[in-house]
Amino acid sequence: MATARLDYVAPWWTYWLHNFPHFNYFFQSVDGTFNPEEANYQQSLIVLACVGAVGLGLSLLVLAVYLICLCCCCKDIDEDSKRPETCCVTWAAVIAGLVICSAVGVGFYGNSETNDGVYQLTYSLYNANHTLGGINNLIAGSVGHVETGLKQHLERLDEIFAARADYLQTLRFMQLMVNNVIRELAALPDINKANVDLGAIADQTAAVEYYRWLTYLLLLILDLVICLAMCLGMAKQSRWLLITIIAFVVLSLILSWASLGAGTSTAVGTSDFCVSPNKFIVNQTKDFVSADVAHYYLFCSPNLPNPFQKSLTICQRSLTTMQIQIQGLLQFSVPFFPTAERDLLGIQRLLNSTEFSVHQLTVLLDCRGLHKDYLDALMGVCYDGVEGLLYLSLFSLLAACALSVMLCAVFRVWTLMGSRDREYDDIDEEDPFN
Repeated sequence: MATARLDYVAPWWTYWLHNFPHFNYFFQSVDGTFNPEEANYQQSLIVLACVGAVGLGLSLLVLAVYLICLCCCCKDIDEDSKRPETCCVTWAAVIAGLVICSAVGVGFYGNSETNDGVYQLTYSLYNANHTLGGINNLIAGSVGHVETGLKQHLERLDEIFAARADYLQTLRFMQLMVNNVIRELAALPDINKANVDLGAIADQTAAVEYYRWLTYLLLLILDLVICLAMCLGMAKQSRWLLITIIAFVVLSLILSWASLGAGTSTAVGTSDFCVSPNKFIVNQTKDFVSADVAHYYLFCSPNLPNPFQKSLTICQRSLTTMQIQIQGLLQFSVPFFPTAERDLLGIQRLLNSTEFSVHQLTVLLDCRGLHKDYLDALMGVCYDGVEGLLYLSLFSLLAACALSVMLCAVFRVWTLMGSRDREYDDIDEEDPFN
């Protein structure tokens, strides 16, 4: 039963992110085609990352203006006006806390989605690396058996059959078949020329993802702790607790804006790749893989011929022909040259193992295995990965705005506590009625 063939279609949010304006340091428009080795493209991603720095600067500016207004406009507040203002501050803090809690929920979901996408990417890279390693080992092993084992046996048989011209002619024909097999195996792709270890890339990606996931997890936990500490600080009206809250809120505010910049830049860069991944991979592999081979694995269309089928067929036919020749020599020459039996059986064993290796190569070189790994990697990165980054960016934005409001509320609570202390100081302690 034929299985349905899957094709990759970039999700809509990658096109949306890909259309973000790209500017270099001089605010000149840059082509959004994914090209991480190009200086202008790198600058455009750095400029996008600076969005977080701009947001942090605006937040600190607003907080500074608000704090200056509090210090300049701080007057004695009568009892009637203090209660409604305290109520407003309390509600502002409560709403900011609820927004932060909602943002943390979004952040947990986004962190999990991104982690799932990267896990799918690394899993696909490990599978592809295993396949490519198997291809290399089979080609190297088959060439080694044919070049060393078969040639040694043929040289000894050449000495044994020196008196029989017909047998020597058979050996010459087999030598021709050996050369055909070596030539066609050498024409198969040598992955070592790429100098790319997908397993090492997967290990590095997994390590980076672990620290990214852990950093976001700690930031999410920090925001939750800040919300709880804020409730406790406003309830107890404790100055030292409010000072601690202010310090952690400022730290979390800086981290939130920084994560927003990093997340936005990463999401846009990844989307640039996801919109046209085939073009980038063809350009990266053109030095060691021909265009027809790259297209065969990237598209895996039934209309595309297998570029290795001709070589594999020649190898298979050559090995089959050699098997027939060995069977004939075993049948007719061994009764007259018993010493040749050992070498003939050795050649037969080598031909069987080489034939089995060619069958395995035929399976591994088929595009369906590597193409599935390629699609799985794209699905993990461009669907779960980019979607998770969008949710994390939303968390960072909501958390940064809510933390700014929370800082304003804490500053106002501080001034209200100061006015309360001044009222207590005005009380005459020598008055017996007090």
